[in-house]
Amino acid sequence: MRESTEQALRDGGLDPERVRRIILDTLHEDLGPDFLDVTSVATIPDEQQDTADLVARADGVVAGLPVAAAVFELVADVTGAGRTVEVSVVAHDGQRVARGDVLATVTGPTRLLLTAERTALNLLSRMSGVATHTRAWADELAGTKATVLDTRKTTPGLRALEKYAVRAGGGTNKRMGLYDVAMIKDNHKVAAGGISAAFRRVREAFPDVPVQVEVDTPAEAVEAVEAGAKFLLLDNMTPAQLREVVASVGDRAELESTGGLTLPMAAEYGATGVDFLSVGALTHSSPIVDIALDLRDV
Repeated sequence: MRESTEQALRDGGLDPERVRRIILDTLHEDLGPDFLDVTSVATIPDEQQDTADLVARADGVVAGLPVAAAVFELVADVTGAGRTVEVSVVAHDGQRVARGDVLATVTGPTRLLLTAERTALNLLSRMSGVATHTRAWADELAGTKATVLDTRKTTPGLRALEKYAVRAGGGTNKRMGLYDVAMIKDNHKVAAGGISAAFRRVREAFPDVPVQVEVDTPAEAVEAVEAGAKFLLLDNMTPAQLREVVASVGDRAELESTGGLTLPMAAEYGATGVDFLSVGALTHSSPIVDIALDLRDV
């Protein structure tokens, strides 16, 4: 992988080594243990060179172009016997694109281009789908103080890429996993004997870790704030209940509406005064943006 591609990944908040491992895992799915594309090897002369364009087949918001570039470069690294590919990125992540737009151009050995094609497109199309869905929520929340958040309901193995795509689409990442933020949910409250007890135990065990508390009623929201919570998850509350919590809690905690939210609800819920709307569907239900690799006619 080229240093410029690694830097582009770092600039987007991605770990190049983590991205490398994801790509190699997906390439193994496609190419098997020997990294072999039998069709391309059989039909295309080893010395043939071509240029291909990555082209949007649908309107959307693009995300993952540095990841796609990394796919082509890594395929050249592991199968190219010293050969290289040149990737020229035309669009930029977070950009709205239209059907027919060229997003990037790749030049190199034809076998390598076609060997990398599906992995590059799978990741790029998936990430662009997440970014496009996220942008729809961000647009609906425009004019309110609320921001759309993702959740941990991500595709196994692709969390870092999908959360990057949420950022590219105008959303915010909530937490990466169970290790960086403590989230006291209903089962934790039951097991610990209540909100106050659960909050106290987390603070004693991990004093420097941010703590979020899930509450189901406005009364629980007040109890959690009085226990010291600075971030509340307001689970399955109506807009009226959300407004009640905003009025009672004020600026003492950040407030997140969560549970069963859909895009038609976004503006109404955002207008209640909460800080965030968390939407698992950003990562578990976003359709892809169709993107293709087209060899240029010569």
